[in-house]
Parts: sequence; structure tokens; C-alpha cells
Amino acid sequence: MRDERFLIVEELSRRQGRVLNQPAGHLEDCEALVDAVVREVREETAWAFHPEHIVGVYRWRNQANDRTYLRVAFYGSVTEHQPELSLDHGILNAQWLSYAEIKQREAQHRSPLVMRCIDDYLSGRQYELDLLRDIYS
Repeated sequence: MRDERFLIVEELSRRQGRVLNQPAGHLEDCEALVDAVVREVREETAWAFHPEHIVGVYRWRNQANDRTYLRVAFYGSVTEHQPELSLDHGILNAQWLSYAEIKQREAQHRSPLVMRCIDDYLSGRQYELDLLRDIYS
């Protein structure tokens, strides 16, 4: 959060059309989760993200496509905006929105995880980053 606003992306979903979501993505092979969140935020928003804590770990089953998703939500600070960077395919823009603006557009959320993560953050949920362990064999 910055100035009472949250960094949100507007993206195209094949099933839903234009949706709002937190910056999100997938792990690359052998990539640490913290490194992935830094990379994904940069690729989807052109901001440098510095994770400070974990807000929560969420499992959600989307009945529309019969898939289960696991989300690890982080919060932290952003610096160094590079608006000249091209955003990931499917990302229309990155916006700083207030809680009220996000809530008002709830019908456009990619999933119920969007509001849940924000509400958990605002309630003070936080876990140390060292909760995450990368084990290589």
C-alpha cells in the first residue's frame, strides 16, 4: 500500500474479459518464491517491489474451470518505477486504487482472493519471509 492505495493490475482473462487482480504469476524452474514475486511485480507493473512480509497463503478452487489455485500474498514497498517497460502479455495497465475503488469494482475481480488478501492485510496479518524455505537436493 502506498498513500492509502493498492497496486492493482487490469488484465485480460479468456473467460472473464477485463479483470482486476493483484500482480501475480508463476514460478520459473528453480526460482525462489521471493524472487518470483519481485520479478512478477516488475513484469506486470514496471515497479521494483521489495517484499517485507507474507500476508497469507490461500487455496481457492475455481468451480468455473475446475482448477485449484495456491496464492501466497506478500506486502512490501515499491521503488523505481520504469514506465517505459513493456508489461506482460495480457496486462492492460497497473493502477493505484483506494480500498473503496477496489471494493466498488468487486464484480470485476479475477477471484475472491483479491478482496480477501487486502482485507487480511488491513487486519494486520503478517508473517516473516523466513517462513518460506527453498530446499534443493
